[in-house]
Amino acid sequence: MVINSLQKRLSLLVLLPVVLLLLLIGVFGFIYMRETLFSEWQEMSIVKLQRAAHQIDMKLGRITDWLQLFHHTSDDRGGPLIQQWILEQLRGMKGVEKAELKWEKGHEPASGMMGMGMGMGMGSGGSSQEMPMMHFKRGHPFEVTSPYYDAETGKETVKLVSLLKDESDKVVGSLEVTVPFDYLLEGVKKFGWWQTEQACLIDNAGKYLCHTKLVMKKGLLFGGTDDPFERALFKAIKEKPYGTVLGPGVPPDAVGGFYRLKYAPWSVVLFAEGDKVLAPLIHFRNYYFAGGILAILIILLLIRSVVGGMVHSFTAISKTAGQVAKGDYGEPIPFRGRDEIAQLTQSFNTMVEGLKERDFIANTFGRYVDQGIAKELMKRPEASRLGGENREVSILMSDIRGFTPLSETLPPEKIINFLNRYFSGLIRVIEAHHGIIVDFFGDAILVFFDPFDEPVKPMIQKAVQCAFAMQDGMSEFNREIHFENLPSLQMGIGINAGEVVVGNIGSETRAKYGIVGSPVNLTQRIQSMAEEGEVVISDSVYRHVQEDVRVIREFRTTLKGVQNETTLYAVGAIEPSNLH
Repeated sequence: MVINSLQKRLSLLVLLPVVLLLLLIGVFGFIYMRETLFSEWQEMSIVKLQRAAHQIDMKLGRITDWLQLFHHTSDDRGGPLIQQWILEQLRGMKGVEKAELKWEKGHEPASGMMGMGMGMGMGSGGSSQEMPMMHFKRGHPFEVTSPYYDAETGKETVKLVSLLKDESDKVVGSLEVTVPFDYLLEGVKKFGWWQTEQACLIDNAGKYLCHTKLVMKKGLLFGGTDDPFERALFKAIKEKPYGTVLGPGVPPDAVGGFYRLKYAPWSVVLFAEGDKVLAPLIHFRNYYFAGGILAILIILLLIRSVVGGMVHSFTAISKTAGQVAKGDYGEPIPFRGRDEIAQLTQSFNTMVEGLKERDFIANTFGRYVDQGIAKELMKRPEASRLGGENREVSILMSDIRGFTPLSETLPPEKIINFLNRYFSGLIRVIEAHHGIIVDFFGDAILVFFDPFDEPVKPMIQKAVQCAFAMQDGMSEFNREIHFENLPSLQMGIGINAGEVVVGNIGSETRAKYGIVGSPVNLTQRIQSMAEEGEVVISDSVYRHVQEDVRVIREFRTTLKGVQNETTLYAVGAIEPSNLH
């Protein structure tokens, strides 16, 4: 009560104001930083998109300059020669696949016109001849097509088409320049953000021209989905040359930016998830709360130091009691003086020491080791440390026949109740014959009989006697469950003898007194050979009890892990008085 009272008062007076202050600073700081991060992302996205658009516009602009120059030659003297020269310059430009001058049917230049335009022809009298010209009216400089696959070049290409019109505004021809689409994106793809973030290039109709995720939305147009954020972004692209749009939610689920190209009807679009934009802030939030928790822990340490020695003693007792409840006894609590607190601490240490000794016996030798055997083991030096020694023992293993099908028909709580009743009877029989239970495996049980420093024969006889007592107990158990409308069960028992390692198995914190060795595995396989109600013994056991048992059947079999055939004996009950 004293501890609780002090902790509550100090928590209210110190911890609560600190926690509230940290919480308010964290909330308002998060909101402010969130808006700042979104604002910075919007500004940086415009800069990124502007650079990407400039890369494409710069390449298109070079071609556009030549197309505009070509239009200026329509009324100039010497136009054909200049036009031919411009075509040659276009064809020689980096990234240009083709540059073609096409005329509509019926509007082709006169025969030989282009040939005459290739040089400065001179008449026979030496006077210069006037160069024939291609007359057309200046029109819209050019139009850019969407990317398409060119079978001739085997590439995805884009055409810049300049229409040539006459005085009546009728199309008489066209100048077409073919450029690989990858050439236009070459500089853009080198940007780090283009490779790592989600971006795309769309035309004015919303058609995807390229996408950084390599997931082209076949059959769908940008802004043609049910996504309100995508529709809002596409609407802004139609209305403004560049800008950013925030998605729904607080904070927004997504943000987007766009920038429209100058020389093509295309727009570069950049997307980002709200969580990714806020990733630095989320990391800071985690560090902030971790720092807040650390500050609270420091305050708690200060509170502990202020309370003083008395509360420290009570806290130590309370903490140790909690550890004892978990099975961790630790070291005795140190104390000074001879006052009431010191006496309480000393009494608590004495109680813990008693619990520790009791649990050591239970954890090391099992709950079902006879107390007399447990005390005998405690006298042996090896009983309190890990490891063991080689010793010849008798090993018994039993298993219920046909239990698995029965368990499938019963509810779990009834199965556990059934096994508890079954094992309770067996444990009493095993303890009466000084057996040491190693473990339970479902409905099976493993037991060994340790002669310690005495001859092994009496313990082998006890193991055989225990097996028949267990079979007798099974008959009594069947009579009990018969009244519960449960079917009778039978048990098979195998007994073996051999040299094993006996000792503590486990770790310093959790160990178990048991046995290890090939005779243990052999016992399990002998047990599997026993039929319902049988006790099957190995030849090593039979040599010690052959004069005292009745052999029901003798057979040879090959056991797993044993190269040669093994002789086994199914034996009948013997009179207790015949055993020594």
